[in-house]
Amino acid sequence: SVTDAFVVVVVGGLGSLPGAALASLLIGLLQSFGIMLIPRATLALVFVVMAVVLILRPNGLLGRPIAGSGGGTPGLVRPAPMALRAAGGAALCAALLAPFYLGDYALAIATEMLIAMLFAASLHFMMGPGGMASFGHAAWFGIGAYASAFATHLLAAPMPLGLALAPLAAGVLAVAFGAFVVRLSGVYLAMLTLAFAEIAWAIAFQWVDLTGGDNGILGVWPAPWAAGPRGFYWLALGVTVGGTLALRHLLATPFGYSLRGARDSRLRAEAIGIPAARVQLAAFTLAGAAAGLAGGLYAYAKGSVFPTYISLGHSVDALLMVLLGGVATMSGPILGALAYTGLYDLLLAATSLWRLVLGAAIIVLVLAFPEGIAGAILRLWTRLRPA
Repeated sequence: SVTDAFVVVVVGGLGSLPGAALASLLIGLLQSFGIMLIPRATLALVFVVMAVVLILRPNGLLGRPIAGSGGGTPGLVRPAPMALRAAGGAALCAALLAPFYLGDYALAIATEMLIAMLFAASLHFMMGPGGMASFGHAAWFGIGAYASAFATHLLAAPMPLGLALAPLAAGVLAVAFGAFVVRLSGVYLAMLTLAFAEIAWAIAFQWVDLTGGDNGILGVWPAPWAAGPRGFYWLALGVTVGGTLALRHLLATPFGYSLRGARDSRLRAEAIGIPAARVQLAAFTLAGAAAGLAGGLYAYAKGSVFPTYISLGHSVDALLMVLLGGVATMSGPILGALAYTGLYDLLLAATSLWRLVLGAAIIVLVLAFPEGIAGAILRLWTRLRPA
């Protein structure tokens, strides 16, 4: 598969043919003997090896250091024009009043959109300002969802406590794993996040006694005051708005400027006294905690948790939301999540070929708006506003 090919190239070292040959031999042997010796670990074995190799040898087995460009993502955080802020305020008012003019099904879709917005905003926080691309961001979403489910089933905890444990569990694991992640950059960093996500998925899928395996954990119901579509929608709206505004506020603080400085040039940042590794680790942890909070919300919204919440496909969904909306602005992931989930639900109900049509629509949107939807809106606003 494509994932296996990526693993071989990264383990061997980018640009090294002998490294790729050595990695393919090593991984082939591990898969062959792993099935016989530890069959329950075969799903995660390859990714465990990749994680260990990248932690011990950040450039792969025979790879050489790749000169980094320092990241080229625009990083300035400017106040939005008054007209755009007014439009945002109007959209928020419309969202607050949505339960009064939308039916139960539409409210359920809107709730999913809100959770997707927080999930995408958390990835954008580390990917845009932080310059740390992730292929496994769904790991934190799934960990948050499972934390809420365990709190409900094992501790009989009320929903507020379950929601509080979701970002806490994801954040604690993110800070532990992030200590290794921030030592890497570029595709090596992204692949290490993928390795962790695949290991987490394998644990959720195969540890049936704890996670229920493919059957999942059922009966993760919200508190009575949030059990109805209206109550849970307002809860999701409050958490999403609060979470995204908190992330946006952090970008305008000294921490946010330090984060972008570390992204643009780590050596320069450290030369002027910015602890780049600690700043990036803090950003990675905050992004994981925010994704965990989104996962906890999703668990209560659906009433169940499954291993698919941690899958590679779910991580790709988050990446698509960020790229569709635009990486350069905080509104990008919000608009990207709105567009992606809206298209997904519309096409799912309209045609059996929804995957084909959705893929084609995403390609068209990316080609039409290379800077993302938010970038296109900002460019159009700049052209139309009076000189």
